[in-house]
Amino acid sequence: MYEEIRATAAAMVETPKGILAADESSPTLTKRFDAHSIVSTEESRRDWREMLFRTPSLSSYVSGVILYDETFKQSTASGVRIPDFLNSLGIIPGIKVDTGAKPLSGRPGELVTEGLDGLGARLERYHAEGARFAKWRAVISIADDKPSAMCVSANAHALARYAKLCQETGIVPIVEPEVLMEGDHSIDRCFAVTSTVLAAVFAELRIFDIDFRGMVLKPSMVTPGTLADPSSVQEVAEASVQCYLDQVPASVAGIALLSGGQPDQVATDHLAAMNKIGLLPWPITFSFGRALQDGPLAAWGGRPENTASAQAALVERARANSAAVV
Repeated sequence: MYEEIRATAAAMVETPKGILAADESSPTLTKRFDAHSIVSTEESRRDWREMLFRTPSLSSYVSGVILYDETFKQSTASGVRIPDFLNSLGIIPGIKVDTGAKPLSGRPGELVTEGLDGLGARLERYHAEGARFAKWRAVISIADDKPSAMCVSANAHALARYAKLCQETGIVPIVEPEVLMEGDHSIDRCFAVTSTVLAAVFAELRIFDIDFRGMVLKPSMVTPGTLADPSSVQEVAEASVQCYLDQVPASVAGIALLSGGQPDQVATDHLAAMNKIGLLPWPITFSFGRALQDGPLAAWGGRPENTASAQAALVERARANSAAVV
């Protein structure tokens, strides 16, 4: 079993490819549609994502796609199941399996991600239907009194339990501890919090005997808060890489960064600067959502006649990020 998930994990982060995160929940995607006056229905959401997946040459830059449950169960307009369609393109189908971040009891303003109940059975079904990797996102906020030890511990434990269930089912876990950018914190404060979170996550992963070569880490970059003075691209790259070197075992298959709401070009610049540092024990690539989709969504606007323009916008962003990992 470990041989299979190790091979899949390696393929997911194989240079120069990254991962397209197309796993927004229906309410989240509806909000993004609303911003472009697109009517959100099950069919329109399917049309949007199928259009992305049909982008010519996408498989040259994207190794896998994270799907939302709704999309995973859908078929293309021509009747082919979405996971099967992705496989036919040489793109690995993945699935978001958490059920969202919910209020953490006893810690107002902090969140813990839920979805462990029944997860084993769901993973078995997803694997049988073509999923070869999964994703679980933990959310950590920075403030004067945040994050609490309780919040960090609860989310780290959930990530480890999820990862163990994935590997037992033959599915590669993407472990995503996201330290949010919102706030006025400095880059040094973000470094300290991200270090604490990653240390806690890997301590729990070791307790659960996770095979690191069969997992992918999806961390946030080390950046100042959105209300703080910005740091240079090089400062963010150096702080992020040092944090990962301090906390992430060399045996992890790879790091696929989240963009965290950064402007698409900024996220790409940070990714490129990290890879220029060189001599890293693992590949650092991308697992972007908005940083790959914002341009294509604006170009598409819900109109079929704009498909070529939207696909060209996606290729432009995917190619730029692919070049950033070489």
